[in-house]
Amino acid sequence: MCGIAGYINKSKLPVDKEKIHLATRLVKHRGPDGEGFFFGTGFAFGHRRLMIHDLSSKGHQPMVSRDGRFVLVYNGEIYNYLELRNELRDQGRRFVSQCDTEVVLEAYQEWGSDCVKKFNGMWAFAIYDATKEVIFCSRDRFGIKPFYYVESSATFIFGSEIKQLLPFLSKPTANYDVLVNFLLTSITDHNEETFFQDIVKLPAGHNLIYSLAECKVTIERYYQLEKKYTLSQLSPLEATMHYRELLDDSISLRLRSDVRVGTCLSGGLDSSSIATLAAEKYCPLHSGQAFAAITAVSTQKDNDESAYAKIVVEHSGLQWITVRPSYADFNGIINNVAVIQEEPFGSPSLVMQYFVMLEARKNGITVLLDGQGGDETLLGYPKYYAAYLVEILQNNGARKAVASMRKLLANDDNLTLRRLAMYLLAGLSASSRYRYYCRKHSYMKQFPLLPEHLTAFSKSCYDIFALQKLENVSTNLPVLLRYEDKSSMAHSVEARLPFLDYRLVESALSYSSELKIHNGWSKWLLREVMKNKMPDKIVWRRDKRGFEAPEKKWIPRHHAIMKKVIYDSSVLSQCCDMDKMLKMFAGLDFRSQWRLYSVALWERAFQVTH
Repeated sequence: MCGIAGYINKSKLPVDKEKIHLATRLVKHRGPDGEGFFFGTGFAFGHRRLMIHDLSSKGHQPMVSRDGRFVLVYNGEIYNYLELRNELRDQGRRFVSQCDTEVVLEAYQEWGSDCVKKFNGMWAFAIYDATKEVIFCSRDRFGIKPFYYVESSATFIFGSEIKQLLPFLSKPTANYDVLVNFLLTSITDHNEETFFQDIVKLPAGHNLIYSLAECKVTIERYYQLEKKYTLSQLSPLEATMHYRELLDDSISLRLRSDVRVGTCLSGGLDSSSIATLAAEKYCPLHSGQAFAAITAVSTQKDNDESAYAKIVVEHSGLQWITVRPSYADFNGIINNVAVIQEEPFGSPSLVMQYFVMLEARKNGITVLLDGQGGDETLLGYPKYYAAYLVEILQNNGARKAVASMRKLLANDDNLTLRRLAMYLLAGLSASSRYRYYCRKHSYMKQFPLLPEHLTAFSKSCYDIFALQKLENVSTNLPVLLRYEDKSSMAHSVEARLPFLDYRLVESALSYSSELKIHNGWSKWLLREVMKNKMPDKIVWRRDKRGFEAPEKKWIPRHHAIMKKVIYDSSVLSQCCDMDKMLKMFAGLDFRSQWRLYSVALWERAFQVTH
């Protein structure tokens, strides 16, 4: 796990060493264990190393092939690297290290651009091919690892973080299309744009080929989620066995490491499942050493899940590390979190995530497993109830739909009939949802046209596979992956996500929806897998909670500071009637207040102009 940088002069002139040094050292936190550079004709690579596999100098980057034709800078983990190394050895390839970096380099030499289809992992990398005079870049299937770039008439520059690119812009300028959409709907990261004008992301599941001879960029999709119809026909027992096998293997692969591995543990179903299964596998491999779990404890009683986490800890014999951030802690680091995240973020929960990663680093845990992807792949959010009920109505009629509605209400303690009605209306009618947002945020000077992502969500509520695909590749998961990557790498910690093994995602999306929501239980399939592995209090919880900060305590106490920072924002003044907004501020919900504050923090952190 590392940080990468690339700088290309379209004039073919040598790259100024100070420029690539600056771009590389700005992500020193992503790779505190080493630094390296490569200078070619008109381009340069930079790399910062975080050692995970093969802690010797043999894993140093940029890595050059034995014949000198290929040069690689790579950020990520290929979890099936041992299997691929054996396959490549059978093809006559030789290896000098024990790291997955060399596997990536040899795989590209053997299979060309098709190598990425063989990788099970997360990655963002660039490979220079001297013979073809191209730089081949790739980002993993779901965009777990970032790849940002900016192009001008004179240069093409890429990196793992936005801050690497900012020194090469004339000034950091707000992208108002993204910003206004965020303030209005809270949705971001649904396309390749960022909050900064001219800085974009390579889309997940895509390759980018830069021709050094022609100074031309070509972007190609190599991966797309597709439904596997044979899996949709599996019986509940068959699907449970199939999913259990894949989840077990996914976790086993993600425990491969030459440094210490632990896990995040909230007490919810997803993180508890990973902690339980990982502990079973980790302890025998490490002479009975307890598997470590880190929990951020909320001081707000109604979203504190630590009692559930404790049940898992005691059941699985985990080493439990807890952190309980106070308001003073929050106030002391919020500006730093804004710098780390690089773009506005939707809630103060990232402060909790910050402290989890900090605690991991303090305890010598370099790799952390986490539960991102469980909800998106197994219909874990209440907002998916609309699509589920529509499918039942279409296939089984109104009586069955009403019966299913009653079961949802019985097995979800957070769900009321009124709230369910709101999910149905918001999910099925994009225009109603849009009008609601416009009324709620009437302080905005003008509203965009009905956002495409709202329309896409409503349309996909009539096809559950389409809905899950949308949420995994566009409207929900990408922003969570962005948060996770920034929070973890800021502390030189690698986050690994077992639920996002591509085999697991493809299977989960392909299974019948009745296996994902069954008898009113969301994520029923995972509950079935874990029902004899964890206590029933965890498996059959009815009170799902998100990973949240004690915002009811923090935000009111922080109001005066928030309003001052917001009022000083020239970026917000371009799209908001500031006087009207500040008069309405106290009546806005906490998340709306937070989004305004987050934009203002971002503007101040990066001196963003309009």
